[in-house]
Amino acid sequence: QVQLVESGGGLVQAGGSLRLSCAASGSIFSINRMGWYRQAPGKQREVVAAITSGGRTNYADSVKGRFTISRDNAKNTWYLQMNSLKSEDTGAYYCNVDTVLDDYWGQGTQVTVSP
Repeated sequence: QVQLVESGGGLVQAGGSLRLSCAASGSIFSINRMGWYRQAPGKQREVVAAITSGGRTNYADSVKGRFTISRDNAKNTWYLQMNSLKSEDTGAYYCNVDTVLDDYWGQGTQVTVSP
């Protein structure tokens, strides 16, 4: 059974930084893409950043230049470095891995950015 566990969320002042981690356990085969999503209160979940199995990255326009997604294949872990955080970055952040066979989600970690 595949499990994704996020960590690294918390409360930070605007302009600060956080690094989220997503550790995957279990057997994951044929990964297409790994990504980070967020959901603000009253809003739909949206993709923030993603990285393909080939290493290609893409970002939501709202985080370009501030967030960086990376991965450590040996550890089956991927990261989201978030810099210059803004209050509008507040929300629950979820990691996701999309494989040929299935789609997996973590339980989420809360990021709160105070003005």
